[in-house]
Parts: sequence; C-alpha cells; structure tokens
Amino acid sequence: MSWSKVSAADVQPQAWKNQGGTTRELLAWPHSHDWALRVSVARVERDGPFSAYPGVHRWLAVVAGAGLRLFDWPQVAGDEPLRFDGGLAPEAELIHGVTQVFNVMERRGNLQVESARHVLLPRTPWVGLFTVKGGLLEHGHRAMPMAPLTLAWCESPVVQSCVFTGEGDAWWLTWSPE
Repeated sequence: MSWSKVSAADVQPQAWKNQGGTTRELLAWPHSHDWALRVSVARVERDGPFSAYPGVHRWLAVVAGAGLRLFDWPQVAGDEPLRFDGGLAPEAELIHGVTQVFNVMERRGNLQVESARHVLLPRTPWVGLFTVKGGLLEHGHRAMPMAPLTLAWCESPVVQSCVFTGEGDAWWLTWSPE
C-alpha cells in the first residue's frame, strides 16, 4: 500500500479534437487503454459541445475562472461537482472567459466524489484525493504535501483515517468494482 501523486503542472496539455480547449490527464486507471476511472484538469477556452462518452458517468467542478453553463445551469468555483451522463455531450457556454475544470469519468464500477472537508476511513479498493490549492494529506501516520491541482491515489488502502488540511476545494474519490 503506497500513495502515488501527480500535479497538473507536470503534465503536458493535449488539445481537444474540437479545438475548444485542452486537457491535462492526471490518471487513467487501471490502464490508459482500458480505464475504469479517468481524472483530468481541463481548460475550456470557448463555447461548444463536450465530447460524448456513452456509458460513462462524469463529474465536473470549476476550479478557476468565471465558470460555465452546462444544461442551462451555471457552474462556478466553489460549487460541488456536477454529475451527469457522459453520453449526453452537453453544450458548454463560458460565463466570462477561459475557465478551468476538474473532470472525473467512470465507466466501470462505483465511484463516489465528495468533499474532503471530513475524515475519510477508506473501505474501498481505490481511494483518491484531488486538491485545487494544495495542502497536506495524512493517512495513518504518513503525511504527504500536495501542490495545487494535484491528484493523490492509493490502491488497497489500509483502513486508517485519511485527513486533508488545506485551503480551497478538495474532493475524496472512492471507487469499488461493484
């Protein structure tokens, strides 16, 4: 049992096919070609449709910028992640300029995304934490500093308390195969 982590600052952005923005993929797990879970940070640069991912559940949260509208609903920094069917390919309308978002996609298993403002006792085979502004992740007696826009994850975590302290939004991700 060990933790891995990756920061968006260490990942090269990839242009979207529709040229509406870029994505920094933080994780495609368990394999990049056959993922059950994919986590990224995206820069939305202009209005347009999201790519369709049939059979995928998506979560999206604004982490910087004025926000965007999806399904005629405004999403701004500080909102809880919006969950939606990835096959719907909604139109995104920028509220006022470039917006950066945290994006999670799950196509197999059961994923929960919830605020990291509480202590997590991991009882799933995979657990992760994404932080917008950075902070400190403590699991048992280990402490891991985290930079802004960083994802940390652990496969087969020991059932010990996970505590995150930091400024800004952060979310626990817990995944199980059922």
